[in-house]
Amino acid sequence: MNANELREQTADELRGKERELAEQLFVLRLHQETGQLQKPSKVREVKRDLARVLTVLREKRGRGETP
Repeated sequence: MNANELREQTADELRGKERELAEQLFVLRLHQETGQLQKPSKVREVKRDLARVLTVLREKRGRGETP
């Protein structure tokens, strides 16, 4: 997922994506703590995707688009 793709989405779609990624990150961290995580790099990937979504949401809010 890249920022340009995210900028094309509406604020509501981005908020949905934010919730989805936050839930996914929670599950990954849970698996990591219990030793069930197969790909530790997935945690880093999801954290970065979540940061991208939050950044684009802030950009939209700054431009006066519907938050």
